[in-house]
Amino acid sequence: MSKPRAPRGVQSIETGGAILMALAQAGGPLKLRDLAETMGMVAAQLHPYLVSFRNINMVEQTETGQYQLGPFALRLGLTRLRNQNAYRETIRRVPDLADELGLMVAISVWGLHGPTIVYIAESTARIHSNVAVGGTFMMTATATGKVFSAFLPLSTSEPLVRAELSGAQPPLYAIPAVDEEAYRADVRDAAKVGYSITRDAPIPGVSAIAAPVFDHTGTIQLAVTIIGPTNYIDLSEDGATLDRLIGFTKALSSDLGHIEDA
Repeated sequence: MSKPRAPRGVQSIETGGAILMALAQAGGPLKLRDLAETMGMVAAQLHPYLVSFRNINMVEQTETGQYQLGPFALRLGLTRLRNQNAYRETIRRVPDLADELGLMVAISVWGLHGPTIVYIAESTARIHSNVAVGGTFMMTATATGKVFSAFLPLSTSEPLVRAELSGAQPPLYAIPAVDEEAYRADVRDAAKVGYSITRDAPIPGVSAIAAPVFDHTGTIQLAVTIIGPTNYIDLSEDGATLDRLIGFTKALSSDLGHIEDA
């Protein structure tokens, strides 16, 4: 039995899309010859596309004759961003992630009392913990809290952090006092590598990996946290669990318009 044929597209539109992608990735205006070199096209072949794009304001020329994305491209981008919702997009994809890994996945947003759990995808690896929708994660003792500390403005996160470190904020779990120096080092590491890992903390026998999701402004919108029994979850930095989580959060961030620093 022969395979069904893939739907037939319009080659010129696909080529035009590749040209627009090259302009978007350039980060600034390009000369015709540089854009042609990037596309692997001769300038005479590329120029008619640019003329058509200019006619619909998808591309514009600068005073020096260089090409960049135009006002219609901006309108398309803004429309896409307005129709994107970080929470909706995340919960739509999270169940598949939980099933694939066989681990619990929690989604948290920043609330009045810190990282607040808004969605949980359960898995076959049931764990005994206080993780529940509507609950909060500690700032100083959880992977999720450290991720928010790493990527939120200090003025936003520090009041809760200070309250926990001073004992003014009662801990959610029966845990030893948090070492501030170790906590600050963990937050610096999270800011550098883009995730945080906790082993057997704050609940013995339960470990977690958390990573942020950013929007088009580079603002953290939520955190995705993978939670499981310590003897079951792979916490290694080159392991499949972390690799899958980072791929998941980066794809979400990209769909929300986030562009990673080069």
